[in-house]
Amino acid sequence: MLRMTGLSQDQLRKTESVLVPIVTLSNEHLPQITQHLKDLSEHDRHLRFGYTATDEHINRYVQSLNFERDEIYGIFNTELEIIAMAHLAIIKKEGRESSSEFGVSVSAHARARGYGARLFDRAVIHARNEKVYQMYIHALSENAPMIKIARKGGARIERDGAETEAYLSLPKRDLDSRITEFVADQYAKTNYSIKEDAKRFWNFLAKVQEIRQGVRETRHQAAE
Repeated sequence: MLRMTGLSQDQLRKTESVLVPIVTLSNEHLPQITQHLKDLSEHDRHLRFGYTATDEHINRYVQSLNFERDEIYGIFNTELEIIAMAHLAIIKKEGRESSSEFGVSVSAHARARGYGARLFDRAVIHARNEKVYQMYIHALSENAPMIKIARKGGARIERDGAETEAYLSLPKRDLDSRITEFVADQYAKTNYSIKEDAKRFWNFLAKVQEIRQGVRETRHQAAE
């Protein structure tokens, strides 16, 4: 069993999260979410879900996402493809304190950039601001990146065979956590908008070049 208690603000590395544009995902991102998960290798699917998820399993998982209750985050490349994503599931039961469960996946070509840790930090900030002060992580013991994220957060790790569990006690929300989340959201929205504009521009330019090439070919054929 893995436990974290009394995490300090320094340990949460909030300011680092702001530097990476992490977008709060919605229903409009479902195709990108599906593609990201299906692009994971068989081994990576095993680490993410705890079993070797088939495409049909992934379809069912994506269809079950509750964007009203949970928070799903994504990091996008310039092609607006998700290269890392996290799911913070909020668990509320009457008569008990709210808790949450965290899961993350990173595309193979985007690893070793700290994206998993950044997504973890972002999820922690949101959980705190929603007055959810308990977070649960279930990971296979072979999932070294996830365990490393927990260890960096000051965790005491205990493994039970092939599985590792983490129970995190989070600090109460404060003005700093709320400002941090606001800044992170605004930065991510601005960055995403810039990428959208850039993608539209390059698509437009490609079409213009295609039309020009067609005109040249038509003129060449007419001259023959």
